[in-house]
Amino acid sequence: MSAANLLSAESLARIDREIAKYPADRKSSAVMSALAIAQQEKSWVSEDVIEFVATYLGMPPIAVWEVATFYGMYNLDKPGQFKITICTNLPCALRGAEEAAEHLKNKLQIDFNQTSADGHFTLKEGECMGACVDAPVCIVNDRQMKPHMSPAKLDKWLDELKKR
Repeated sequence: MSAANLLSAESLARIDREIAKYPADRKSSAVMSALAIAQQEKSWVSEDVIEFVATYLGMPPIAVWEVATFYGMYNLDKPGQFKITICTNLPCALRGAEEAAEHLKNKLQIDFNQTSADGHFTLKEGECMGACVDAPVCIVNDRQMKPHMSPAKLDKWLDELKKR
């Protein structure tokens, strides 16, 4: 698949900047960044994206699959318009993450790793996000962290997202 058909020139330039951080014979070191950049543009890492990244970095496709399937940050299925990841590790759990997660599941009528019927929301369970002081925390679309997510704050936030 040609690069012109898969990723924008801007994304390719960003990947090239990542590649430039490594010795010429170590292009594959940019695999995580390349996948993240592609995902940011496409919203998920499809089979075509993985094949493209492998070719672009001169890697066997299975090596890119290994990275994409090992790390939870890559969407291997197309997510809803808003991917909500809630941290359920111990510090967040001690400060209400389990209650918040159950509230989200009930409100959205989905479980973890599912997308709402209207296609707006995908719910993911996340590992530590390094914001224990703000627990419980959520991240929307892998970019924006939301702190202190009580059920009331979640309701307000979900209403705001639905209006977008």
